[in-house]
Amino acid sequence: MERSAAKERSGRPLTYACYGLTIASDLALPELIEAGPDADPQNADVRIRLGVVPTEGLPEGRQLGPFLWVTPDRLWLRVPEVARYLVSGGDSIVVAPEGDIDEDSLRVFLLGSALGALLFQRGFLVLHGNAIRIGDQCMVCVGHSGAGKSTLAAALMHRGYEILADDVVPVDAECRVLPGFPRLKLWQDAAGRLDIDTAGLRRIRPDLEKFNYPVHDRYAGRPLPVRWVYILDSHHLSETRFETIAGMDRFRPLRNNTYRVRFLEGMALKAEHLRLCGRLAGRVQLTRVIRPRHSFDLDALVDRILDDAAASP
Repeated sequence: MERSAAKERSGRPLTYACYGLTIASDLALPELIEAGPDADPQNADVRIRLGVVPTEGLPEGRQLGPFLWVTPDRLWLRVPEVARYLVSGGDSIVVAPEGDIDEDSLRVFLLGSALGALLFQRGFLVLHGNAIRIGDQCMVCVGHSGAGKSTLAAALMHRGYEILADDVVPVDAECRVLPGFPRLKLWQDAAGRLDIDTAGLRRIRPDLEKFNYPVHDRYAGRPLPVRWVYILDSHHLSETRFETIAGMDRFRPLRNNTYRVRFLEGMALKAEHLRLCGRLAGRVQLTRVIRPRHSFDLDALVDRILDDAAASP
């Protein structure tokens, strides 16, 4: 496994700022913003350690799958041939690498599934999508994998809008998205569609055609209230449709687009999750966007979404 040269030089954990938290980490996390020289790792909100994680799950907990165990305040996740992750109490992640795995692969699951579970433990509603600043509010785009969330976010960024969070989108009790880190994850085909040269970009894992796209100059670094939620979907028809979701139908799409929703099973968080979904549903404009599956005009789609948002400021 690669070693963190920065940690070797300093002999102390590295500190970062992310989702309103100070994170002290044994692993270098280049995707995140460094917390600065005055940050004290001993007083960090979250501690990420390389250490020992049980090999067979959490016997006192509930098994939700072959590689996933939970208790009310802990989550055990194994990614075969990558690592085991133990997330505890909303303030601790222990990582046990498996074999000679590279740090890029460790970070993909650390900054995704493990950090998402920690945000659940800290009481956030965590959506699977992207958040984009629109004025003093934000737009959240959610949808299944491959729906085009990151492509749309990158297209909006190229129009001058700022990225607030990518992939893991935590919403607090005041229905605000907390800023993540200045990066989008883009597949090669999406980058090509946006004329983004990936030659100098780092792959999120060595064997994937998916890249870390830095957005430092287009990053919104403060919490913003959610005003619009767009659910991206596709169909075989030739036109794009916008469907406003109203009434009791507003709750289910938020639940269905929660990040790793099965993590909530056995974590004693389902009631709070339902409450947060209900609160957000009552405050946002919720719209389903159904676009052609294989051929559509991305610029035209961005125009329509922006016009739709402007109609419900």
